[in-house]
Amino acid sequence: MVREEKHSIIRLKPKVSPAKILDGFPWVYDNELILDRRTKQLTSGKIVELQDNDRNFLATVVVNPKSKIFARVITKTANKIIGSELIFKRVSAAKALRESIFKDPYYRLVNSEADQMPGTIIDRFGGFFVIQPNSVWSENNLEAITDTLVELFNPEGIIKNANSRARTLEGLDDFSLLIHGSAPTTPLKVPMNGAIYMADLNHGQKTGLFYDQRQNHAFLSSMSQNKTVLDVFSHVGGFALAALVGGAVEATVVDASQAALDLAEQGAKASGFKSALSIIKGDGFNTLKCLKNAEKKFDIVICDPPAFAPSKQTLSSGLRAYERLAKTSACLVNEGGILVLCSCSHAASLSKFRESCIRGINSSGRRASIIFTGFAGPDHPVHPMLSENGYLKSLFFSL
Repeated sequence: MVREEKHSIIRLKPKVSPAKILDGFPWVYDNELILDRRTKQLTSGKIVELQDNDRNFLATVVVNPKSKIFARVITKTANKIIGSELIFKRVSAAKALRESIFKDPYYRLVNSEADQMPGTIIDRFGGFFVIQPNSVWSENNLEAITDTLVELFNPEGIIKNANSRARTLEGLDDFSLLIHGSAPTTPLKVPMNGAIYMADLNHGQKTGLFYDQRQNHAFLSSMSQNKTVLDVFSHVGGFALAALVGGAVEATVVDASQAALDLAEQGAKASGFKSALSIIKGDGFNTLKCLKNAEKKFDIVICDPPAFAPSKQTLSSGLRAYERLAKTSACLVNEGGILVLCSCSHAASLSKFRESCIRGINSSGRRASIIFTGFAGPDHPVHPMLSENGYLKSLFFSL
C-alpha cells in the first residue's frame, strides 16, 4: 500500500468560502487559491492537502498549475490511500453499477468526477476499452487504471484516446496509443436498442461511439412507425437507425464526415435496413437550407450538432447558432410532425438552450409544444455539484 506521508498544502483565499468544497464540489479554480511562489512551483499531478484560510483541512487534491482547474478533489479524508487501491475500488463500483443496468457489455464504464475518477472517461465495447485521460491525475495513473481493467475484465485491448479539448486545457498531449492487448482492425458491431451501430475505436470521433443518446434514441424509436426521418449531424446514424428499428419507412442521414457516413451505412446493412437509409454528405446548415429550398418535408427531423457553446466565452454565439438551427430545421417538418433538437454544450443550460430553440421555431412561423426532454443515460451519471457533467439535452417538439 502506498500512502502519502506528508502532503504539501494549498489554501483558499481569505474571502473564498469553503462551503462549496464542503458540500462536495470537486474542483478548485486558480483564482480561488493563494498562488504564492511555492504553490505555483508545485509539480503537475502532485497530491496535496487543501485547507481553508483558517488552516482547516478540506480535502486531499491533485494539482495542475497549467490548468484553470488548479486542483481536483480525490478524497475528503486526510492521509487516505490514494494509489492503485483507490482506483481499483472506484472502478469496481462503476462496474457494479453498469452491470446492474445493462445486460450487454456496451456502455460508459467511468464518467469522470461522477464516478470519483477525476477527468477520466472509459467506454466499454465488449472486450475492448477506450480511455480518455482528460486530467493530469488520470494521465499519471494510466498504468494503474489499465492494471485495474485487466484484473476486472481481462480485456482484448485497451486504447488511450487523447483526442479531446479537455486535454488541451489541462496542458496534456494529443498522442493516442494502444496500451494493452490488441486493437480491433475493423469497426466493431455495437448492439443498442435493437440496432447495430459501427464503432471505429482507432479513428472515430471521441471514443468511437456516443453512448449518451441511448435513451433518447429509444424514445424516438417508439414513435417512428411509418414515419420519414431526417437525421442531421448524424455521426454513425444514431437516431436514424433507431427510427428504422421503430418502423420508419425511410431515413436520411446528413454529416460532413464521409467516414461517419460509411459507418452509418454499414450499421444499416448490419441491422437489415440498408435499402431504407439514404446518405447526404455535407455541412448540416447548408444541407438544411438546400432541403428547405427544395421544399422537402419529413415527419421527424433530428439535429444533434457538435457543441456550439463549449465554453462560457462562446455561449452567446452558440445560443444564436442553436436558434438558427431551430428556425431552419422547423421548416422541414410536416404538420403534426416531430422536431428533435440536441445540445452537448455544457456551457448552455437547459433553460437557455430551450429558449433559443423556441425562439428559432417561433421565428420560422411554426408553433410547438415540448413532448419530451431527454438527457444522457444512466451510464453517464451526473456529479450532483458539477453541472458540466450534465451536458446533454435533447428536446422533442411537436410542431
